[in-house]
Amino acid sequence: MPRLGFREDAHYDALVSVTVGEFRQNIYELLDRVLDTGLPLEIVRNGRRLRVVPGEAQRKLDLIVKHDDYIVGDPEKLVHINWSTWS
Repeated sequence: MPRLGFREDAHYDALVSVTVGEFRQNIYELLDRVLDTGLPLEIVRNGRRLRVVPGEAQRKLDLIVKHDDYIVGDPEKLVHINWSTWS
């Protein structure tokens, strides 16, 4: 099944727009994406646009992915850095 221009690990910051044919072929995947991300889906039919939106808004903070390996070293040392010397 085609991924329709988005990746599993992509940041969900752009509106996805699909044709009616693509929507028919991938309806469950696309609807799950709307529910998982909270972002609307745009369907183009005869030059007009329709939007599928979730019934309840999802908090953006719920979409944050934890990355344990982004800080190298002791995170407590960051608290005591003299940031005034950085420009």
